[in-house]
Amino acid sequence: MPTLTDISTLIVSTQGTCGGRPRIANTRITVQYIVNEIKSGMTPEEILEGKPYLKIASIYTALAYYYANKE
Repeated sequence: MPTLTDISTLIVSTQGTCGGRPRIANTRITVQYIVNEIKSGMTPEEILEGKPYLKIASIYTALAYYYANKE
């Protein structure tokens, strides 16, 4: 059976990194960056092509985080 990932570990906020904004763990890619790319017409797969060190699950988790916390 494959190892399951706790998706709550994929998005972090660290004071002093990216201004404390939510970002994909172990990167400096903010949730807002992902959202802006999607709003500009990119697909998650296209974002992944440009940033192959990301995981597709992290991109979708960033979007879920954004929509769950949208004001």
